[in-house]
Amino acid sequence: MFPLLSKPRQSVRKPPLPETRTLDVAGRLMPLTIRQHERATRITLRIEPGGRALKMTVPRGLAAREVNAFLDRHQGWLLTKLAKFTKEATIRDGGEIPIRGVACRIRHTGSLRGITELIEVDGKLVLSVSGLPEHASRRIATFLKKEARADLDRLVVHHASAIRAPFSTITMKDTRSRWGSCSSQGNLSFSWRIVMAPPMVIDYLAAHEVAHLKEMNHGPRFWALCKKLCPHMEEAKTWLKRHGSLLHAIDFD
Repeated sequence: MFPLLSKPRQSVRKPPLPETRTLDVAGRLMPLTIRQHERATRITLRIEPGGRALKMTVPRGLAAREVNAFLDRHQGWLLTKLAKFTKEATIRDGGEIPIRGVACRIRHTGSLRGITELIEVDGKLVLSVSGLPEHASRRIATFLKKEARADLDRLVVHHASAIRAPFSTITMKDTRSRWGSCSSQGNLSFSWRIVMAPPMVIDYLAAHEVAHLKEMNHGPRFWALCKKLCPHMEEAKTWLKRHGSLLHAIDFD
């Protein structure tokens, strides 16, 4: 008798680890992640939210020379797209920052003591910041988080009451992949940067996540409920698509 021969195991091909490199775009060094994908049929290049990094998806096994040629051909496109992420996004005394869609002038008081607050000077809004100059960005971020919390707490309670949907917690984060989320336990999370957007956009984000308390999906019933809560939904979605990355680009570090 001969021993039974077992069939050789078929090894499962694991996707290759993403390649990371630094791309020079007209003197601007950009982190680039290149990921091979089994189902990809073409090369796609995306600027990450905030304009601080690039992500590229390529078909599996694509030659490095083709990747490099694609990047060379798209230098002009990258320059055009990255132009909107300028150094104006850096927090500085005398600069501007949007709060609820209104450009507010940043003014450092020169005093080591005091609060960060919005005041009106000659009919224009000014964000008055005290403390050490090197701490201004951090103090402004803290102020924005507090303002975002106040707005979203109020809006979530309003929308949740309208559809009689209980929720658990509300958390402020600084996420770049999404503006908000809703867990199956009813925990709501929001990016505090949304407070820099116009009020209708803040309202839409609150309505969007509250609608998930009833519909944990993005099907027709979800969008119908979201629009019922927020009639200006489409306008707000368009604003986020066009300007959302600029809010992520503002550097509070």
